[in-house]
Amino acid sequence: MNAADLGYAAGWRLVRATPRPVAAAAFRAGADWAARKRGKGATRLADNLRRVVGPDMSPADLDDLVRRGLRSYARYWMEAFRLPSRSKRQLLTDFALDGEDRLRADVASGRGAVVALPHAGNWDAAGAWVAAMGWPIATVAERLKPEAVYQRFLAYRRGLGMEIIPTDEAPFDQLVDRLQRGYLVPLLADRDLSPRGIEVTFFGGRARMPAGPALLALRTGAPLYTVTMWYEPERARCALSQPLEVPTEGPLDQRVRELTQKVADGLAAGIAKHPEDWHMLQRLWLDSPATAQRV
Repeated sequence: MNAADLGYAAGWRLVRATPRPVAAAAFRAGADWAARKRGKGATRLADNLRRVVGPDMSPADLDDLVRRGLRSYARYWMEAFRLPSRSKRQLLTDFALDGEDRLRADVASGRGAVVALPHAGNWDAAGAWVAAMGWPIATVAERLKPEAVYQRFLAYRRGLGMEIIPTDEAPFDQLVDRLQRGYLVPLLADRDLSPRGIEVTFFGGRARMPAGPALLALRTGAPLYTVTMWYEPERARCALSQPLEVPTEGPLDQRVRELTQKVADGLAAGIAKHPEDWHMLQRLWLDSPATAQRV
């Protein structure tokens, strides 16, 4: 067990054993410190949020937005550490979904659904809520280093009731199979800087996003949704879009590009409503410098 794994293991144990108000205050204080220090992650978050809010927001208001964004991100981690100790009843009250009936119908019909998520709010709480509802759910996980931390995260999400398919184990065909069996397939969809990513326009700039959600919807006929995710004082919340209109004409690559742009537009609309809950501390836009500059 290496230092990183020891740190995560200690985090899971200590935060679960700490009363929530005490843990929340500690994570909030850590977020405020990070906002004042303005290290690489906070600087990148500020750069990304400037793209969202535009040039008219004052520097002081942007600094406040970054502080609230880091508090939201800290809350995500605090709640992630505590999720394994939550009862089924608590998981169901910790999260709310607007549009629940649409997903219920998709599961009942056996056609499943693809849900494109932003890195926002608490996506782990969303997955745990789906599993607690008794709905089948499968998603993917990118392999992380060190291996021990990756295995801990796999066990964590699987323990919440989600089927997790590693990205190096041919996940596409497995996800097609799950959709055909009526599963819900949520996929983080707001960033893919690899050469496989689909170029889209996002808040007026060039970005790449994964092709997976669009490809799965086109391959299986399952409905494709985007979601808006944010925090309320006492719970995480999510609003499901209407099913995206799937293009039916043109070659496959063209249809994937068109549908991925619709995903980008849907995610952008939600992020613009709740920018403080978008946890994008990494480079996203293709014309962004490799090292974020303070804005």
